[in-house]
Amino acid sequence: QVQLVESGGGLVQAGDSLRLSCAVSGRTFSNYAMGWFRQAPGKEREFVAAISGSGTWTSYTNSVKGRFAISRDNAKNTVWLQMNSLKPEDTAVYYCAASYYNTRIPSDYNNWGQGTQVTVSS
Repeated sequence: QVQLVESGGGLVQAGDSLRLSCAVSGRTFSNYAMGWFRQAPGKEREFVAAISGSGTWTSYTNSVKGRFAISRDNAKNTVWLQMNSLKPEDTAVYYCAASYYNTRIPSDYNNWGQGTQVTVSS
């Protein structure tokens, strides 16, 4: 079991950038693939990006490709989501999650953070 704490959310204007952080404590961080998900009001939680334990595999949903970048530092037990060229439709609560699998599927992740709000104004 691991504990995850997200930070870095906020209110920004369209075109701005934000970097979300997820600090992980507990078992060996490098054993876990890490994912970022988001949930907008009235919508289901959706996959945003994921990275393997070694960092050699990454995956992005199409709507963020070229704008967002996921990275991790296993020595710091931290995963980041760099978000550039933000759009109003990126507004959501962003969650980080840990899984034993390199996967985009929310149900494959069994450890979740509490979420951080990202609001992008037009």
